[in-house]
Amino acid sequence: MKQFRYLLLLLLVLASCSGRVAEEEIYVFTSFHEPADEGLRFLYSRDGLSWDSVPGVWLRPTVGAKVMRDPSIALGPDGLFRLVWTIAWRGDTGFGYAASADLMNWTEPRRIPAMDSIASTRNVWAPELFYDEVKGQYLIVFAACVPDAQFELGEEDVNNNHRLYCITTADFETFSAPTLFYDPGFSCIDATLVKRGDEDYVMVFKDNTRPERNIRVAFAKSAEGPYGEPSPALTETFTEGPATCRVGDAYYIYYDAYRRGDYGAMMTTDFRTFVDRTDSVRIPHGHKHGTIFKAPISVVNELLRPQP
Repeated sequence: MKQFRYLLLLLLVLASCSGRVAEEEIYVFTSFHEPADEGLRFLYSRDGLSWDSVPGVWLRPTVGAKVMRDPSIALGPDGLFRLVWTIAWRGDTGFGYAASADLMNWTEPRRIPAMDSIASTRNVWAPELFYDEVKGQYLIVFAACVPDAQFELGEEDVNNNHRLYCITTADFETFSAPTLFYDPGFSCIDATLVKRGDEDYVMVFKDNTRPERNIRVAFAKSAEGPYGEPSPALTETFTEGPATCRVGDAYYIYYDAYRRGDYGAMMTTDFRTFVDRTDSVRIPHGHKHGTIFKAPISVVNELLRPQP
């Protein structure tokens, strides 16, 4: 049965790739609705600024605590969309994984044991996929609280003192051991990576400490780092879940302003100076943070087609 499922998936990939040559791509934003027990949702946009909901739920959560938070998707060189997500608030040291050729039909969800080997880990949050074409592998960066690591606490409780960790894989069958990805000297979560050019990478992440709770950036010469000192805050307090997309010559960093109950957006061309563009974007009410990627317009049109 497993071999048949992967054969079917491969056939879907080959069929979909045959129609993707020079095809227009549009923006897709992964989403979930609270209380995160329904599953994967999408938004879409032609210009990266005005977003609409794709009706329906496209993958139900069946692993961990059977929730799906922080869904992250990356399109790989094999034509497959890979999805990872948070599967529990506390008490689980893995994350969810599934793959699809068309964003509609998904492999059976699997639990990836990201931090099972580190005994004192309390949780794994917000896994973020990034394909590193330099090394031909995927990085999955996530936040974890590991009290035994004895990181600088600041004002945080030892059981809420997060750092960013990473595992890598080329095939989603075998994975590297978890390693510490970034320790800025304070609790941090919700990392997303952007490649701007050769030896030019940006990480956008949340400073999760009291009284900050805001978004910052750091820079590196390779996807795996090391990333340098964090920037000053670029958003107000009580913001999280950054998602970055390139629109023309600029980058838009979307973020969940969770105390306000809406979405904000900062525009930048250099990740050093930022302009508030919240009034220029439109996000449907109820959308919770995921990540932004591009998909062929034919794939999105199939998602929008009324389902039987």
